Amino acid sequence: MVPTKLVLLSSWLPTRTWYRGDGEPDLRIAGGFRLDDPGGEVGIEFMAITDHAAELAWAYHVPLTYRASPLAGADEGLVGTALHGVLGKRWIYDAARDPVAVAEIVALLAGRAKPQAQSESGTSDPSVAIHAAETIIPTNEFGPAQESLSYTDIPVGQRAVRLHRLLDATGAPAEACGSGYVIAPWRTAEGAAARSVFLSFAERPRER
Repeated sequence: MVPTKLVLLSSWLPTRTWYRGDGEPDLRIAGGFRLDDPGGEVGIEFMAITDHAAELAWAYHVPLTYRASPLAGADEGLVGTALHGVLGKRWIYDAARDPVAVAEIVALLAGRAKPQAQSESGTSDPSVAIHAAETIIPTNEFGPAQESLSYTDIPVGQRAVRLHRLLDATGAPAEACGSGYVIAPWRTAEGAAARSVFLSFAERPRER
């Protein structure tokens, strides 16, 4: 794609509440996986990104969606547009603002969706571990995304989908997430293998 995803993210990432750098980022893709859209229209990707420009090489979880046309009412979530060599112009969004992605994240956390390999179409990714929630979560009652210094929470029914934005290479206990979380592998800026919580259910955030 032109411009590349990393070029677009270099401008977008510093505008986020949870971004920890203090200058122009130097971003690298460090891992990730995909989900399939049952409708076959929206690309859904969960990217691990390392910033090599920062004094501390922070790692971020950046989920994106790719669409063939603009998503109505989602201008706040637009990361940018790019030209794909085969598919043409693509509108790229922060997945936290895309209802198709949120619905599939809920399905993943509930054990109803399967993670797909980041770079191989039609190939499942067994390295992504799913600890499914035991309760039934609605997939059509989404509230607006709310960002903090470490997370993005999307109200869903009586709970929230939590996107863990800062990836912790120390392996913080996943059990703290309670019921419903997803752990995926990635590589640190030094090349070390790591596994972190990317997604989980959380308490519904208070209305602002």
